[in-house]
Amino acid sequence: MEELTKAEERIMQIFWKIKKGFVKDVISQLPDGEKTPYNTVSSVVRILVSKGYIGYKAYGKTYEYFPKISKSDYRKISFKKMISGYFSDSPASLLSYMVKEEGLSQKEIDKLKEIINKIE
Repeated sequence: MEELTKAEERIMQIFWKIKKGFVKDVISQLPDGEKTPYNTVSSVVRILVSKGYIGYKAYGKTYEYFPKISKSDYRKISFKKMISGYFSDSPASLLSYMVKEEGLSQKEIDKLKEIINKIE
């Protein structure tokens, strides 16, 4: 699937939250004070339809939209792309980066060890 822009991802987050809705429902979920024009949101939604992320049901000239991909599936796709693109397809490289560069606390490191030990 084609990657999402930040604006597209923000709209998808809203659809994952509300499950289905009209453009006006998306606008009502935008953060307070954010004045995004109806046409802008509508354009992003149409792009998401063309990319296959959102489906719709027509009621005359009005469309009700819904996600065609779950948030969980999108997370898997995005995570795999990140690991392959930035960490040479190596989850170990990702963990090493997290420990060294992100300054994980000992508590967080212990939690990661616990998760890994449960898998084994």
